[in-house]
Amino acid sequence: MKKIVVIGGGTMGNGIAHVCAMSGYSVKLVDANEQALDRAMILIEKNLDRMLAKEKITQAQKLETLERLHPALSISQSVLEADLIIEAVPEILSLKESVLREADSVAPENAILASNTSSISITKLASMTSRSDRFIGMHFFNPVPVMKLVEVVRGLDTSQRTVDAIMKTAEFLGKTPVEVQDSPGFVSNRVLMPMINEAIFCLQEGVGNAEQVDEVMKLGMAHPMGPLRLADFIGLDVCLNILNVLYEGFKDPKYRPSPLLVKMVDAGKLGDKTGQGFYLHGK
Repeated sequence: MKKIVVIGGGTMGNGIAHVCAMSGYSVKLVDANEQALDRAMILIEKNLDRMLAKEKITQAQKLETLERLHPALSISQSVLEADLIIEAVPEILSLKESVLREADSVAPENAILASNTSSISITKLASMTSRSDRFIGMHFFNPVPVMKLVEVVRGLDTSQRTVDAIMKTAEFLGKTPVEVQDSPGFVSNRVLMPMINEAIFCLQEGVGNAEQVDEVMKLGMAHPMGPLRLADFIGLDVCLNILNVLYEGFKDPKYRPSPLLVKMVDAGKLGDKTGQGFYLHGK
């Protein structure tokens, strides 16, 4: 692997591009929205400056990382020589399908396609391409430069060669890859989201306020961040989307999203990114 293309300049996409470029790969970061792409590049440089201030990298490493990063607006022009293409667009199936089909149609035959989806079936996404054996899940965690885990998700047709290549690549990025099988929510969100959802039910039913619910989980279960604060950080719309995937995938009422969560999303109170969720977040 020498050339990586990351599609999507949002929080996850720019974090993945940052880590790949820091690890020595030539990286193209693609987003159809030029303003979003500009914001992503500015944010990557700010994060590098933060690492520089903490003496985690040198000035030379910062400049080398930025030199390896190439912003682009066109998927088809960017993936022509790619070894690995990582899709990191929002959790909207139709959007992912459009992006993956375009990348698949022009990418080199041996290129691996990976999705950073947090809950959508890798097998289903792979079926939208002509390379289901070279399609895999690479579920990074936010913030990508800090979090060590990469959930490597094997689809029904994913080859062992593809799994081995992605496990090695994740390790080269300084991450700890954990291989899991394709299932709604994989392991991480299948366990995490019901906990967050139950915390929201506790809040909805008046068992405790947001601070009380979070404090119990932090002090009693050694969680570094309470589930309601974590939901705000993830984005309440993202949490709702994942719960809906779980509910649809398993047809089990235990995954039914809390009515309060649905109301919060309907009201546009999505957490950190809108300034208000279960907590108020000042700029």
